[in-house]
This record gives sequence, C-alpha cells and structure tokens, in this order.
Amino acid sequence: MKDRIQNANFPKTVDGRVYHLGIRAGEVANRIITVGSTSRAESIAKMLDASPKIFSLYSERGFLTITGCYKSVPISIVCIGMGAPNADFFIREVRECLCGDMLIIRLGSCGCLTDLPVGSLVLPASSVACTRNVDFDFTSGDPWEVPYRLSKPVSADPDLHRALRDALEVTRPLSLKNLVVSNAVNASTDSFYSSQGRQTSFQDHNASLIDHLKAAVSGLTTLEMETFWIFHLAVSWRGVKQSSSAVVLPLDTVPAVPVFPGIPSMRSEKVEVHLPSLDGNTSSRPVIRAAAAQMVFASRSSQAFIGPDEVNELEKWSGRGVLEALTKFDIAPERLHPVTGSVWEPIEPSRPLKALL
Repeated sequence: MKDRIQNANFPKTVDGRVYHLGIRAGEVANRIITVGSTSRAESIAKMLDASPKIFSLYSERGFLTITGCYKSVPISIVCIGMGAPNADFFIREVRECLCGDMLIIRLGSCGCLTDLPVGSLVLPASSVACTRNVDFDFTSGDPWEVPYRLSKPVSADPDLHRALRDALEVTRPLSLKNLVVSNAVNASTDSFYSSQGRQTSFQDHNASLIDHLKAAVSGLTTLEMETFWIFHLAVSWRGVKQSSSAVVLPLDTVPAVPVFPGIPSMRSEKVEVHLPSLDGNTSSRPVIRAAAAQMVFASRSSQAFIGPDEVNELEKWSGRGVLEALTKFDIAPERLHPVTGSVWEPIEPSRPLKALL
C-alpha cells in the first residue's frame, strides 16, 4: 500500500480503499464466495458470465478479489489464504466496502475425524474454536492449566445453510456419488499442527487432543482453520445504532494526554464518540449470513488423502453449487449495494453511427 492513508483506527486510502484487501465500495458484491487458494478462486471465476467484464484485484497483502456476475447476479470470489486473522481482515474490510446485506459461503478443504471417505462434502451446521492456550507451560507442563481451549459452538445461518445443501444436490453430476453431510459440527483451530493434534518436533502436549475433542463435542466431524471465525463475526455483527447520549469511556481506554508541571491538563472529563446511525427498526438493518462447504481432503482416522483428479471434480461441482446457492438466495433490492458506479454496472453499447445522424 503506497497511497496516503487516512485514519489509523480503520485505515483507508484517500479514495476509499481498505488497507489489506485493497478494494473499495463498488468492487465487491453482496454475495461472496471465500476460498483459501488462488487456483480455486480462478477456477470458480471461469464459471462467471462473460459480461460485464470480470474485475480482479490482487492486493499487496496477498488477498485476491474477483467480482463479476453469475446468471446476471453480481458475485464476488475472495481468496483470503488461511487462518483466523485473514478471515477477520476479510469480514471487517468487505463489510466497510458494502451497503446492504452480506452473504458469505466459505468453500474450503478440511480434515475429517470420522469414517467419511475423502471426497465427501461436509456442510457444518455449527462450529467451535480450538485454540492453543499460550498461558500453558509447554516446556515442562502445567498441572494448573490446560494446553488447549474449546469455545462454545456458533451456528451457520440456517436459511443459507439449507439453500447450499439444496443447490449442491441439484448441481451434482450424475457421475459423482460423493456423500454430502449437512448436520455436522466443525472445529476451527489456530494452527494446522498443534491444535489439530499433529505430532512435530515441538512439545505441544497434544497427543490425546483429538480424542478429547471428539468426546467433548457431539457430532464433531471436521477440522480446518477458518469457518468458526466467519460464523462468529457474522452472528456478532448487528450494525451500529447511535446512542442517544455521549458515550463515556472508562479511564483506561481514554487516549492519554501528557500533563506538564504548571500547565492545566487538557484531558476532557467526557469523551464523545459519534457513531453512525441506523434505522431504529432492527428488521431493516443489514445482516451478515454465513455458511460453509468443506471438501474432505484428508482422513485423520485412515490417513487417506484425496488425489488430484478427484479434487478437480469436487471443486468444479462444489464451486457450481455455491454459485447457485448464492444467486438463488433472495435479497430485497433495497438491501443490495447500488449498481451505479460498481464494477458490475452494465455498460450500454454504443449507438450505431446512423442513429447519431
């Protein structure tokens, strides 16, 4: 990012581009597929309409945003890489570039903890987070602390989850018999290694972690690194409602103002935070809906791993299914980002010369 930045609280360029994804309003659509790999994003993008011209931006921070239309409905494909921090960048920065509702389907790979065969599709109805406890003494152990922490579950949006399941069944090629499991629980971790129970040269105290997770979470089926954070932010966001009075912040969060001998302090006793207002009617506020489709690439029980040919077939089917689910999911026109000035705005063809004479 080489452009001048305004406001360190939420960094944007003068022309409104967010700091990490590099996009601005009108470059990302309300319906979004998010993936981890650029090749998967580019494969799905090949299914988009030829017109309008597909917009593509690869940011300096490694995020790829592709926006076009599928069956004339605006769609964005955002490649975010891996892990919770990247999911957080994605959700928050897209939200700031977008008016109206935000529909997100995460299409990614996962490991499976049950006897499902590789190549299965898992649509988690909910997800938990399993994270490394950094207060635990990993060098010598700690009888007073646990090495890993488990969160409460967060649910997918039930309507989008159902639409995704239906779309995948409709788009299934006749040649594919892969299982689709839609009543599963996912666990998202903060590491591919330690908090997923893999054994490395590090002393991670995780030899029995998988068994503990399966015993603690009924229906636990998959492990990956992003779904929980997407679900969590989606259900946590409810827009911003302006307070009827100024917000008085606790003293430890008020910006420090230096005090010099003999000079009165400039610190105000009251800090006013002006929040953007939204309609008091909660039903009219924008929402974020999130669901996920997880392709089983690895079995943690049999140690089997999917082959390249099967990956290609699975990605093509699931990519088409996710596109269908998003485009058929109804959003009222007033809850959509404006078309004018967007990259999906139709370009009127030039009039014939004789019409100008």
